[in-house]
Amino acid sequence: MSSNFQDDINSIPLADDDPSAVLPDEGSTPRDARGSSRQSLESIPSAFSNGSVGDGGDLTPDEHEEKARLIAQVLELQNTLDDLSQRVDSVKEENLKLKSENQVLGQYIENLMSASSVFQSTSPKPKKKGS
Repeated sequence: MSSNFQDDINSIPLADDDPSAVLPDEGSTPRDARGSSRQSLESIPSAFSNGSVGDGGDLTPDEHEEKARLIAQVLELQNTLDDLSQRVDSVKEENLKLKSENQVLGQYIENLMSASSVFQSTSPKPKKKGS
């Protein structure tokens, strides 16, 4: 099954290959509760229908089913990418917070060590003569 899925993925044309496959800007698509853009199947032009939307053209029922399946798969992958991008942003933010906390703790430890006689230099102190 993995091989079949891989074949399906590899057979999907890239947006660069089909100028009519470019989706509208984010601002013009509705968003769901998670903030992911959602579109209806009929609102996306297809190579099957030569860019015409909604008329169905000369598609067979199998082609309609394949088109719907591919569009659903693309939308699912777009949503997954959106979710992963949001996760990456939150991890980056958390990483910055932790780096900042580490710097503060490092400075605190340095200050404690410099104030403690245990961590002072071990070089011999010069003895005073004549006392």
